[in-house]
Amino acid sequence: MQWNLRMVAAQRGVWKASDLRRALVEAGLSISAGKMSHLWSSTPISVRLDDLDVICAVLDCTPAELMLAEPVSTPQPAPAERAPAQAGAIRPERRGRSRSAPPV
Repeated sequence: MQWNLRMVAAQRGVWKASDLRRALVEAGLSISAGKMSHLWSSTPISVRLDDLDVICAVLDCTPAELMLAEPVSTPQPAPAERAPAQAGAIRPERRGRSRSAPPV
């Protein structure tokens, strides 16, 4: 997920974190200077939905504009690590007796 607060704020003429903080206070959301700095300069780990709602109202945007989805890359297993369930795979021979029937 990419946090896009600075870009959205800049598109609305808000260039400083302190200006956005003042606008949020006027809208009823009091954010500490440290939390505002973190929201402004990096991707937060979490954002309260109530806070997100006020941020969106102040910037006249949607959550989708603030949080841009990025594709998640998952590592592909090496050919030797793949399961032998592929067509033509050799299954190991079962040794020992077969299972008995369940009790009646």
